Amino acid sequence: MMRSPLFGDLVSLRNTVDQLFRESPFSDAFDTLWSRAETSGGTVARPMPLDVYADDENVFIVAAVPGMRPDDLQLTVQKNTVTLSGTVRNVMDSEEGKNATWYIHELASGSYQRSVTLPFPVDADHAEAHFDHGILRVVLPKAEASKPKQISIQTGQNQAIEAGSTQES
Repeated sequence: MMRSPLFGDLVSLRNTVDQLFRESPFSDAFDTLWSRAETSGGTVARPMPLDVYADDENVFIVAAVPGMRPDDLQLTVQKNTVTLSGTVRNVMDSEEGKNATWYIHELASGSYQRSVTLPFPVDADHAEAHFDHGILRVVLPKAEASKPKQISIQTGQNQAIEAGSTQES
């Protein structure tokens, strides 16, 4: 299979445009155009995908955090809002990437953040978080006040009526 010289020119053009976007003073604005949310600090924070579900006792949060290490992540709970943030390092900034000739650079890097406000308070003091193969699993116990409670129903002494019985006046 023979490649046209035009193919090499297109690859070179793409690399030049990628570099222009990365090095532009407007690079944060370009990032925002690609549906990335900005934080108040002026740095771009990309959303991270989550699953959030609950049972009677706990709420479970499962986050896909590819490219992050446990020490790259921060998990905070304030009242009933859970915030997960982290950073994926740019491969171009690594030792092997600094002096390399790049042909394709598509892996995302930068800051990621996601906040979820739960419809009930949680007990952050007894939370557990486990990281394995790029997946973070968080278990947050519901606060005692928000757990379902069984209420027994009392009857008065003379008000109990057996099924099938009739009362005469």
